[in-house]
Amino acid sequence: MSCVLVPMAGCGKTPQHSALPSGTSVLAFGNSVTYGTGAQSNENYPLKLAARTGWKIHNAGIPGDTADLAKSRIADAIEESKPALVIVEIGGNDFLRQRPEAEVKEDIRAILKSVRQSGAIPVLVAVPRLSMLAVLAKPGDSPIYAELANEEGVLLVEQVFSDILSNNRLKTDPIHPNGAGYQKLADGIAETLVKSGLLAKP
Repeated sequence: MSCVLVPMAGCGKTPQHSALPSGTSVLAFGNSVTYGTGAQSNENYPLKLAARTGWKIHNAGIPGDTADLAKSRIADAIEESKPALVIVEIGGNDFLRQRPEAEVKEDIRAILKSVRQSGAIPVLVAVPRLSMLAVLAKPGDSPIYAELANEEGVLLVEQVFSDILSNNRLKTDPIHPNGAGYQKLADGIAETLVKSGLLAKP
């Protein structure tokens, strides 16, 4: 398969797709960051992304969720929403619980495979290596996300979440964005979707 479709290590290409029309069902799947913890109920990133895209985005974010638990509910979430696209943001709580990154990686891989088996397109949002000491250092994406993007050939939203948590003006606490942060997250996801062709340029 060509590297235009599947980004192999060193290829540097973004997977390319056809644009999804307004009204398309999309699933936002993840933890408290997908849910919108830290901001008003109308400020979560799925709502902001829906406003920009015209897609019908279902928010399946559960505060406190881990990749280990999430892999057992992805099938039901897909069955409920019947999405063409699934945006996966998960792993932060696993890191806070100090689960081995190799285990978290395989749990996320299982989620991505479930998405693919349903016929939907998976998009992965990179999550920083969160820890109780995150306030003392600039967070950066865990390497497992880039590895998974390369190995599974999925679209990756890189560094956006880490950059938000590096800016006190964009977060409510060390691990959750505020309203402005969720807007930046929605914008960063949208920019990646535009690059892949999934979202038409404004």
